[in-house]
Amino acid sequence: MSDSLVTLRPRRIRLVCWASAATLLVVFSLVATSLTGRTGDGYGTFQRGDQLAMIGLGVFGALGILLFTRPRVVADARGVRVRNVIGSYELPWEVVRGVRFDRGAPWASLELHDDDLLPMVALQAADKELAVEGVRALRRLHQAHLTALAGDPAAR
Repeated sequence: MSDSLVTLRPRRIRLVCWASAATLLVVFSLVATSLTGRTGDGYGTFQRGDQLAMIGLGVFGALGILLFTRPRVVADARGVRVRNVIGSYELPWEVVRGVRFDRGAPWASLELHDDDLLPMVALQAADKELAVEGVRALRRLHQAHLTALAGDPAAR
């Protein structure tokens, strides 16, 4: 069995998320600097705390956007580890029936023997050929595992 390690991450969404997070932080910082003087016709005025709170909201918003850079798939001869935006899974190849990337699907998924589908957000259709190559690499590892099982009666 091959000892190769396959690590896959989305490319396009990561670039979009980093740019969006930086833009959001800049916009909230600019808004914070404009919060000076009176709040309107009332008696209130903007304070330094209001400006800091606006910057803090920008930081939290940027961190929320950066959650979408979290997906990753790491696979080797023993199994596959999938980390999505929320949630992580570690599966041996024995529970995987196949690697699917259906036409029109936003991302690839693992088809499990219990008929569940586990999405792999790291392999996105937006990444085109990079995602296709990733799916092929996972299929090769899965096939190598199946071949090793067929050749080793003790492993069944």
